Amino acid sequence: QVRLVESGGGLVQAGGSLRLSCAASGSIFRINNMGWYRQTPGNQRELVALITSDEGRNYADSVKGRFTISRDSTKNTVYLQMNSLKPEDTAVYYCSANAMPGTAPLYNRDFWGRGTQVTVSS
Repeated sequence: QVRLVESGGGLVQAGGSLRLSCAASGSIFRINNMGWYRQTPGNQRELVALITSDEGRNYADSVKGRFTISRDSTKNTVYLQMNSLKPEDTAVYYCSANAMPGTAPLYNRDFWGRGTQVTVSS
């Protein structure tokens, strides 16, 4: 099926920047939306940013003006540029893609990466 692998997480001081990458691989017929989510202990996973197949973008209010999502469809890769990071941005960040696999069963569904830790120190 579809495999997503995140990279780019790490430890950064408040005010710093990180860029997360997520590459999709495996048997892929078509990728629709791609997005970034984050989760902290005891909390529900929340949407950070979403990018559609026609380049539409949505952001959580908490990251507007600081984060930018982009994609390179030729590489099946989505990016999240995170600037002006705050301690409250600390979380495990997950990549998600809604896609139709190239192998059966052939229907659109969500796939998830295993996550990458982002820690912002004060």
